[in-house]
Amino acid sequence: MNLLRARRALLMAALLSLACGDALAQASPESSGSDADALAKALSNPVAALISVPFQYNYDETFGEDGYRHTMNVQPVVPISISEDWNMISRTILPITYQKDVIPGTDQAGIGDVTQSVFFSPKQPTQGGLIWGIGPVALLPTGTDDLGADTWGLGPTLVVLKQDGQWTYGALANHIVDVGGGHNRVDINSTFLQPFVSRGLGGGLTVSANLESTYDWEQEQWTVPVNLTMTKVTKVGGQMLSFGGGLRAYAEAPSGGPDWGVRVIVTLLYPR
Repeated sequence: MNLLRARRALLMAALLSLACGDALAQASPESSGSDADALAKALSNPVAALISVPFQYNYDETFGEDGYRHTMNVQPVVPISISEDWNMISRTILPITYQKDVIPGTDQAGIGDVTQSVFFSPKQPTQGGLIWGIGPVALLPTGTDDLGADTWGLGPTLVVLKQDGQWTYGALANHIVDVGGGHNRVDINSTFLQPFVSRGLGGGLTVSANLESTYDWEQEQWTVPVNLTMTKVTKVGGQMLSFGGGLRAYAEAPSGGPDWGVRVIVTLLYPR
């Protein structure tokens, strides 16, 4: 059964990629060259002055012996100029999920808790070429059908990176603790750490690697997925977009947690 679900997940990822490929065949030639490369480089920067709306599909298994999860993360990024020297960047993550046997013997479908981050970032890199942003992050208890923690969370978030030629490398981090909740409130004390590196290959292509690691201080447990992806920036009609995908393996997970996953990403781009 696990092999069958794995084949279905890979087939779904392949179909999504083929759909993007059909769109690419109709793409405008204006999408090639330096414009696509500049947008690809901006996408590698979490606090770039670029409006984008990523749709990130993830499939993960195996939870226990039979569990699996489908998640579509809708992740709009909106930079706002607040002064001559500073931007404020809003980054939202809204998960839409279907999972089976993640909680043994049950299945759930609905939306999860929203993670809302706000970064304040200088418009220009600091001396030495560092790009950074800092601000608050909030966990909003929007989850349905047992997909949320029924808990409000709050904490700081920080990103630091450097872009050197075709390379981008850095890290994003946050720490969230619970500050209130309902009757089913869950204690939250969680650190998220995402080191990342990417390289532009020209023609709007980028290869990336990151660790989306989380440490649960309540359970004293790491969850560490390693993601490898490739994306391409192109234009379909008048719309700039990026599409791609990749695989991930879990270097560390709780007992009964996931082992591996597939990711497909389509990002709408709105350059100024």
